[in-house]
Amino acid sequence: MRVEISTDSADGAVTADRLGADRIELCSAGALGGLTPGPGLLSAVLDRCHRSQVHVLIRPREGGFAYSPTEVAAMRADVRHAVSAGATGVVVGALGADGRLDAAVLGELIAEAGGVPVALHRAIDVCPDPVEAAHIAAELGIRRILTSGGATRAEDGVPVLRRMAGAGITLTACGGIRSHNARRIAEAAGIDEIHAAPRQQIPSSGGEVDFGPRALLDEAETRDLIATARLISGAALNPDRRAT
Repeated sequence: MRVEISTDSADGAVTADRLGADRIELCSAGALGGLTPGPGLLSAVLDRCHRSQVHVLIRPREGGFAYSPTEVAAMRADVRHAVSAGATGVVVGALGADGRLDAAVLGELIAEAGGVPVALHRAIDVCPDPVEAAHIAAELGIRRILTSGGATRAEDGVPVLRRMAGAGITLTACGGIRSHNARRIAEAAGIDEIHAAPRQQIPSSGGEVDFGPRALLDEAETRDLIATARLISGAALNPDRRAT
């Protein structure tokens, strides 16, 4: 059972790396669902994280996933930069006007990655048919899909996740996954990768100009989630062992 932790800060990435996350999905602006991280943030994380893989989210703006030619050009440049900087993977997504995967744009982004693993992000969860989209993604050469099975929460998307697995592509389940429900979701969906973005809100210092709270990685929940994943892995290797 592999654990991917999403974070939008260098300190969060360092903490996830120290706690033993298998993979870090690095982004900026987590409160907006994640945007492409800047070069300084990426450099700081790559310099300090040596255990976890670092995959970079490529998303030029908030909102939907249908992109203009200018935005596609920016995404291509961001993929090139992430790869040249040393990221071990990139996470992309693009939809056409019909809401289905934009195979042409995705093909361009995959080509820019030059063999570095490419994952498809949750744009797939707003496709009219996530199962069909999973098969298309596999045909394009995408290695992995981050998905909740088209639901808000992975718990509710389990039936679709099981069907998506038929595409023969690695699924990383996400959407409300925490230590208390990770095992139930993993076993029900038949998946061996989970993704979470556990954060805690830190209030602003106040004053007349208040820019709102800061979201920090929840270290305790991250530790518990990784520990739960290790227990799941141990139970799978030792079927007679009872999880405690």
